[in-house]
Amino acid sequence: MATGTDARTRTAGGIALVAVLIGLVVVAVNAQSGAVADRIKNPAITGAPRPVAPLWDFGHWLTLLQIGTIVAMVALVIAVVVAWRRHPRHPILLMVLVTTLLVWQDPIMNWAPYAVYNPQLWHWPSTWGLESLSPTVEPFIVIGYATFYMAPFFPAVWLLRRFQARRPVDAFIWRHPLITLSLLMFGIGFVFDTLLETFLIRTQLYIYSQVAPFGSIWAGKWYQFPLIWEASLVTLVMIPAGVLLYRDDTGRSQAEKLGRRIRAFSTRPALGAFVVMFAIINVAYLCYGGGYALLRDTKITTSVACPWPFPEAKVYDPNAFYEKNGQSGPYSVGIWSGWESGQPNGSSDAALPAHGGRCANG
Repeated sequence: MATGTDARTRTAGGIALVAVLIGLVVVAVNAQSGAVADRIKNPAITGAPRPVAPLWDFGHWLTLLQIGTIVAMVALVIAVVVAWRRHPRHPILLMVLVTTLLVWQDPIMNWAPYAVYNPQLWHWPSTWGLESLSPTVEPFIVIGYATFYMAPFFPAVWLLRRFQARRPVDAFIWRHPLITLSLLMFGIGFVFDTLLETFLIRTQLYIYSQVAPFGSIWAGKWYQFPLIWEASLVTLVMIPAGVLLYRDDTGRSQAEKLGRRIRAFSTRPALGAFVVMFAIINVAYLCYGGGYALLRDTKITTSVACPWPFPEAKVYDPNAFYEKNGQSGPYSVGIWSGWESGQPNGSSDAALPAHGGRCANG
């Protein structure tokens, strides 16, 4: 006969599967592709011509990446459900859920760093409230956040254990394991993000339409990448995710230990750990966006990605830097183009340069 714990575990797994199925139905019903909304659509363009070719001139990257995401997420959900039945409320499983739920902030985090997604991606309606903050569209593909933000933890903690095994117990890595783990995750996360994002940008999954010239690579090209800024800021989420999962000699993760300090969760340690994870990871993600918001407000992100690679959509130009560089319109300033972007009146004076400009001649 099944115990009460086994029954609750099976129930939780069943609820998770039902939730996934409901989510898939919601996505299927509301899915869009292309620059559909008037807010972003360029009515002068039919179809989706591209002024520049994607990586290796392969025209099916979007389909490949989106199908790959679906397969990966189905595999992840199955793995989580199976693991939950065997190890219910395990910290890693809780963190998978928390980092997946980060997608609610994604439109804000596309707005802050000028992350412009390819309109041909399957996406939510661009007129919906929070989704409308994205410069162009809010794609479904970002549902795979868990695999991105948690990936550096596993090699980092493996290296930490290897280093500790070779050092005496009074060594720095034994006395300060969380600092050591954070440093390892910063290095691994920096390299991992750089390799992944530069690849995805070249496939035309998305671009950074404006970057700060300093600290960026290929500045001015359509595939420009804010190397120092993005690869560093993104670890603000990776590092706390890894630190919260770290188990010390008590056998408990840092999230579990913090959760037990909250009186309301003293009898529900798993719930306490989940709440701690959710709060800290969401604040960390807000700090990521806050760093970019400072760059945005100071208007040092002057290098625009030329040529604009998605002509079926209006040129996202909240600061009129594209116009100043000769990129023809129509233009879109998007939502939060006023004081949020350091422009109290919500506009920026500009005119096409007399001699064409860099974007026109590129």
